[in-house]
Amino acid sequence: MFASRPSVHPVEAPPPTDPVGQPTGVLMKDLPGMPGTAGGLGLRLAQFAFAAVALAVMASTNDFPSVTAFCYLVAATILQCLWSFSLAIVDIYALLVKRCLRNRRAVCLFAIGDGITAALTFGAACSSAGITVLIDNDLNICGENHCGSFETATAMAFMSWFALTPSFLLNFWSMASR
Repeated sequence: MFASRPSVHPVEAPPPTDPVGQPTGVLMKDLPGMPGTAGGLGLRLAQFAFAAVALAVMASTNDFPSVTAFCYLVAATILQCLWSFSLAIVDIYALLVKRCLRNRRAVCLFAIGDGITAALTFGAACSSAGITVLIDNDLNICGENHCGSFETATAMAFMSWFALTPSFLLNFWSMASR
């Protein structure tokens, strides 16, 4: 049979003229918490603050050098403070000059640095928590030690790690998606 076939001619859709529908200058890859954004700066400042409090509280006790896990916590929080503070300065610079920090090498450096500091901070917080539980619950010698200070420093190290985890995941995701 010779049936007629419909012919379809595509029609272009006119570009949208609604300025509310399309915000200018916003890309899909600029997620809050990524380097160079205000959320990323907030995460870096939170990491620095929690690590600095953990370091200050642990350093205020005079008997932390007698336990290796507490020395490890001090070393990890020093590294965390330095890393977070330096990247906070980079984020401030990027925000002031409106510079994009999605350079492949920079994102790779951020992801590797965040991964290393996250692993060190988490390991130090876990080992310090174990020693704190040992001193407090098992040995019952909390009256002779600064258990409150040890617990506070350990909690702040965990909080620093919790603030570091989104930064690491976003940087790693950005690095892997390239």
